[in-house]
Amino acid sequence: MRAERKITTLAVTGGIGSGKSAVCSFFGEKGIPVYDSDSRTKVLYDSSLTLAASLKAAFGENIYREGKLDRAALAEMVFSDVEKLSKLEAMVHPAVKEDFENWKASHEGRNIPFVIMESAIILDRPLFRDTADMVLVVEAPLETRIGRTERRDGTDREKVMARISAQKAPDSAKADFILTNDGDLEDLRRKVYELYDIICKRIQKL
Repeated sequence: MRAERKITTLAVTGGIGSGKSAVCSFFGEKGIPVYDSDSRTKVLYDSSLTLAASLKAAFGENIYREGKLDRAALAEMVFSDVEKLSKLEAMVHPAVKEDFENWKASHEGRNIPFVIMESAIILDRPLFRDTADMVLVVEAPLETRIGRTERRDGTDREKVMARISAQKAPDSAKADFILTNDGDLEDLRRKVYELYDIICKRIQKL
């Protein structure tokens, strides 16, 4: 008897303001479950007792206030300290990967062609490199990214540029698919729907 094939994972990645979330929302319209790494990480900070204990041991008990992580204080600690940032990632990334694997397992057996992991760093961190079966890189013109992030986060151009400069651009050479998001949402939806069909056909051939 042929073993049941495990569900496929599509990684959706891209730089700040590229439009990853919009792309994922259109896949969601097709019934594809999406794991938002950023949102889940925030949940884990406050819900995982193991992670909280590790963070307190590394950064001090005061990093938590009334059971909630003071993310602004933590960000200030690690922003310009490579050693502290590496220490933070060594604690957070395994927790996120385990959470994703548990989330993915909860979808096994459902009539869905694939699931999505939305992550800006999935191509850069060795721990996550075996997580995805396929990779979609979302790209957008720089000015579009800046304007989108300014509106979304209520910040200014200088701060957005600092964040873009600090973030390593995804290596498109590692992508199975590249999608350009120029800001036209209906055009983006059409591209995503077309890509959905392509991915489903590719999975059927596996």
